[in-house]
Amino acid sequence: MNYSKTKNTKRFSFQVNRNTTAKKAGSNTVTISTRGTDGRYSAGQSQLTLTVREASALKSFLDSSLITV
Repeated sequence: MNYSKTKNTKRFSFQVNRNTTAKKAGSNTVTISTRGTDGRYSAGQSQLTLTVREASALKSFLDSSLITV
């Protein structure tokens, strides 16, 4: 079963692609792209693609590091 979700903000675009039946490495990905609208974060468009496992590790790190008061 395929699953895809996209979220856009002013500066970034986030996309999750999952295929629950695929056994191939790298078939489940999270992509973060700059939208390049104001030039603040990039001169053009940049993109970072992570596996779902890597994205989960990043989420865990951010959750423990960015404690809101």
